[in-house]
Amino acid sequence: MSSIPIKTCVLGVGLAGMTFHIPFILAFPELFTLHAVLERNPSGPGGKLQSRFGPEAAKGVFIYNTIEQVLADRAIQLVVVATPSATHYEFAKRIMEAGKHVLVDKPVTATFAQAAELGALARSKDLVLYPYQNSRWNSDFLAIRALLDLPSSDPRCLGTLYEFESRYDRYRTTLKGNWKEQPLPASGLTYDLASHTIDQALVLFGRPTRITAHIQNLRGVGHVDVDDNFSIFMHYPPLTPLDPSPSGIKPTSFTVILRGSMLSVKSSQVRYVVRGTTGTYRKYGVDVQEAQLKAIVSPSDIFSDATYGQEPETLFGTVENIEGDSVVQSIWPSKAKGDYGALFRDVASVIRDGTPQAVKWEESANVIEIIELALQSSKEGRTLEVPHRT
Repeated sequence: MSSIPIKTCVLGVGLAGMTFHIPFILAFPELFTLHAVLERNPSGPGGKLQSRFGPEAAKGVFIYNTIEQVLADRAIQLVVVATPSATHYEFAKRIMEAGKHVLVDKPVTATFAQAAELGALARSKDLVLYPYQNSRWNSDFLAIRALLDLPSSDPRCLGTLYEFESRYDRYRTTLKGNWKEQPLPASGLTYDLASHTIDQALVLFGRPTRITAHIQNLRGVGHVDVDDNFSIFMHYPPLTPLDPSPSGIKPTSFTVILRGSMLSVKSSQVRYVVRGTTGTYRKYGVDVQEAQLKAIVSPSDIFSDATYGQEPETLFGTVENIEGDSVVQSIWPSKAKGDYGALFRDVASVIRDGTPQAVKWEESANVIEIIELALQSSKEGRTLEVPHRT
């Protein structure tokens, strides 16, 4: 067990690097030292790091302009890959070949084959390869997990589930002009946002047996091959009925529905709808952490602001349950705060102490496999079998 902070380099100073990674590396000085940042064309000393968090945050941090400089720096122990998705595979491979641990933003790769290759390389070199599936620590997802753990005797229990719907919808009629809108590997809305919702579904319910998807560029803007709308149906055998089953009904199937649209007019947007034999859960709005991380003045605000990660009561979900011949509605609060910091604490523990990863690389590789199957299903207009994996 080592108490020396892990010398870390963050590749990329866009949204991912400056919002989801650098703040936490700086906020945990007992776990990490921000040793370097890769920024191709910094506008001045300290680059975007200094512009965002001030000269003290940038003090002593190397600003590298090429990946070769990063690979040649023997002091670096961990590299965070927060560059455009099409570069993830190449950069992660080169970093591990240089003997360094890697944290890779989602989507981890463009193909399942690439993800499997990286996993094998990490095992052969005894390196930590960690996928950044941060939405597992969204406040609303933690609330759903608590709801689904209720015993059948609880009056708010949803009964035996037959449908789970998860959505990420927005309204935007124009392009932003970034790499996500270019016809590159792992671009488009499905890779961008379904990489969250698929991961959450696999955590809750495991691998489906079949998949049906409709994926398209619905707005007709930008390149036709860059999707802005997806509907993914993950088909499962019926879930095991609760014992005792409050309603006596035994559903004959279970379906996870994942949707994302850039043409949804709604405020707040629907986030989850979960249906069971005795109740329905409905949730609006998205986790507050991204907006808070964009607004913080200092990384220390993550800990000093008591409201960090806490959903406002206006975004709490509602549960409707059968009670006799009536439907009773109640609030299901998001009691647990969202906590992306938990992922970084786990990364440090895995590197320092060899503890098991809270998010395994193979799990994120499975997300990519499901995305590939969804794209194939949509292209061929048919339902596909999902290969069984242990």
